[in-house]
Amino acid sequence: MTTTHLNKVASVTLLFWIMKICATTLGETAGDLLSMTMDVGYAYSSLILIGFFLVTLFFQLETDRYRPFLYWSVIVSTSTAGTTMSDYMDRTLGLGYMLGSAILVICLIIILAVWYRVEGHLKVDHISSRRPETFYWIAILFSNTLGTAVGDFLADDSGLGFMGGAVLIGSLIALIALAYYFTKINRVVLFWIAFVLTRPFGADFGDLLTKTPAKGGLDFGTVGSSAVLASILIALVIYTSLRPEPSRLPA
Repeated sequence: MTTTHLNKVASVTLLFWIMKICATTLGETAGDLLSMTMDVGYAYSSLILIGFFLVTLFFQLETDRYRPFLYWSVIVSTSTAGTTMSDYMDRTLGLGYMLGSAILVICLIIILAVWYRVEGHLKVDHISSRRPETFYWIAILFSNTLGTAVGDFLADDSGLGFMGGAVLIGSLIALIALAYYFTKINRVVLFWIAFVLTRPFGADFGDLLTKTPAKGGLDFGTVGSSAVLASILIALVIYTSLRPEPSRLPA
């Protein structure tokens, strides 16, 4: 009897990256909504959102195939949790953006190294069993937390501001896209670099939307921005649920 192992992760296509940026921007605005607008604080917000991450992760690990709504719920949960976790490290614990980013870089490298050591690969285009999927989601959680710290560093400490940080990161993402199409750099390496970079882009773009003009933002607020971003992401998730799964980009 032949056992079919169904894939449990999204196709890495252009639409995937659009949804990832939308999800990470939502993670920034929703994380700030809970920790700052609702004044829950970074520590309690982190505990709440880590709990949300664990719940969505449990159902994702239990499912037998790729289910768009569930998959993107976990992506959003890692982004929101990453926002408050990074802010707690950098601001509440006083580590600062540079040290916080360095710690998270080391953690992410360790996770990827252990994943490669145990599985012999870092494939992101087809995952059908629990152990590599667990590594996949842990790496995503830390990459989104790292991205928040990098985005805050660019916006605050570097002097670029929210717009400048978003433009810089957007330019780097464009270079990664060019490297994908015109170089032979390992596709998995390019994936993780792009995956990390989309988070600071979302962090800076989210802050640009929500912060006051005095702070360099557009003052749309965390509530309105989160509602609009959530609506866009839900619409895209519904769209991907209704169409056939596309051919995968090599990774």
